Amino acid sequence: MKKISAIAWKDFRLRFTNPSEFLFFLVLPVLFTFLIAQFTGSYTGSDGDNRIVLPVVNEDGGDLSGQLISVLGESQSVRPVQQVRVDAEKAFEEGEYAALLIVPAGFEDLLRQGQAVDLQLRTDPNNANALAIEQAIRAAASQVSRTLAVAGISASTAQTILPFADPAEQASYFNQGIVLAKEFFSAAPQRLVIKQPATSTEDDFNPAAFSSAGQLIIWVFIPLLGISELFAMERAGGTLRRLLITPTPRSTYLLGSITGQLGAGILQMLILVAFGILVMKVDWGQSPLALLLVLVSFGLAAVAMGVMLGTITKTSSQATGMSVMLGMTMGLLGGCMIPLELFPPTIATLAHILPTTWAMEAMTDLAMRGLGLVAVIPEIIILLGYAMIFFVIGVRRFKWE
Repeated sequence: MKKISAIAWKDFRLRFTNPSEFLFFLVLPVLFTFLIAQFTGSYTGSDGDNRIVLPVVNEDGGDLSGQLISVLGESQSVRPVQQVRVDAEKAFEEGEYAALLIVPAGFEDLLRQGQAVDLQLRTDPNNANALAIEQAIRAAASQVSRTLAVAGISASTAQTILPFADPAEQASYFNQGIVLAKEFFSAAPQRLVIKQPATSTEDDFNPAAFSSAGQLIIWVFIPLLGISELFAMERAGGTLRRLLITPTPRSTYLLGSITGQLGAGILQMLILVAFGILVMKVDWGQSPLALLLVLVSFGLAAVAMGVMLGTITKTSSQATGMSVMLGMTMGLLGGCMIPLELFPPTIATLAHILPTTWAMEAMTDLAMRGLGLVAVIPEIIILLGYAMIFFVIGVRRFKWE
C-alpha cells in the first residue's frame, strides 16, 4: 500500500511541476464553461423562451403567410421573429442567427392557384441549430399545405356537383374551406400521447447546466487520457526499466499511476462542480450520491482508456496528440459541445458507442432534469463496463519497454 501511495503521490507532483498545468486544470475549464453557456444561450430569448430564434422576412403579407408563421410559432424548438429584410440579412451574415427564412411575394396567390412555392431558407452550415430549424419549417409548411389541400378538394367537388356562378364565388367558397379545414384539424382528437416521468424541475434546456456538464467531461477526459503520456515519458527515460531490478510488480506500478491520475481527475471534477453550483447556479445537488458515482465511473472509464492508449503510443508527443484529438472528438460527438438532439438521428445513435455520450447523458439527467440515482444506474453500469474492458486490454498489453 505504501508503494502504491508513493507512486501516486510522485505522479501527482510530477503532473503539477509545470505551472502551466494549472491553466488546463482550472483556468481554461472555467473559462470555456462560461463561454459555452453564453454561446448555447445566445439563440434563446431573455424572457424565459428557450427556443431557437428564427428571423422571418414576410414579403407576401397575406393570410396564408401569416398562418405559416403562426403555425411555426407553435413549434417547441423554434421561435419566429418577423424582421425587415435588410436588418435580418445583416444579422444573419454577422452570425447572430443559425438561419433566415424569407417568405417571397406572391406566396398566397401561387398557393391558391395550386402551384408550388419555394420558401427561401438560408442556413449556417457550421451551426447545428440549423437542422432543428429546417425540420420545424417543414412541419409548419406541411400543416398549412394540408388545409389548402382539403379546401381545394372540397371546391373541386362542389364545382362538379353545382358549378359556381363566377370566380369570385369559387374563391369565397375556397376561403371558407380553408377556415373550416383549419378548425377541423384543430379540433381533431389527439391520437398519440407522449408521457414522460415527472421530474422535480422543468425539462427546459439550461445552457449553464449543459455547459457545466459538457466542459467538465472534456477537460477531465483529456488529462486522464494523458496517463498514456506518463507511460511513454517514463518508458523513454528508462524509469520503467529500472523498476525491473526492484521488487515492484507491474500491478503495483499500474495501480499507483492510475490512483494518482484518477485522484487528480476527481479533484478537478469536484472543483468544476463547485464552480457550476456557486457561479453558474447549476442545480447539481439533487442526489450527491448519484453525482459522485457518475463522476467516479466516468473517471475510471477515462483513465482506463488512457492506460490502453499508453500501450499503443510510442512517444510522449504522440501520446499528447492522441489524447487531445480523441478527447475533443469524442467530446464533440458525445454531445458535450452541441446537444445530441441536434445531430442527425444516425450519428446520434452511433455516438452511443462512446463513453463520453453516456457520461453526458448521466450528468444532464442530474443537472438539467433533476433525476436521481435510479435514473442514472444504467449509465453508471455502462461506464464501469467501459472501464473494465479498457483496463483488461491495457494491462495485458502493457510492457516495460
